[in-house]
Amino acid sequence: MNTKNLIIILSILAFGSIFSGLIFDLPYSEKLIGFGVVGLFLVVFPIFSYYRWKDKDPKDYMLTKENLEKMRENEGDERKL
Repeated sequence: MNTKNLIIILSILAFGSIFSGLIFDLPYSEKLIGFGVVGLFLVVFPIFSYYRWKDKDPKDYMLTKENLEKMRENEGDERKL
């Protein structure tokens, strides 16, 4: 099973838990909602973040002096920092 399928399955389970807690009037409905939210934010989101960023260099997305100069060169702006 690859990472993308794992993310999809865990997301469906978490959202299913949240919606079943909201729809059905069970004695443990609040726990279902809570486990769904915890599952999303402590399990699904970190796996998704890792999956999206695993082959990328974070320095390419930081606003450093070099990156600002590259952006200005691409726009034709002649100002210097």
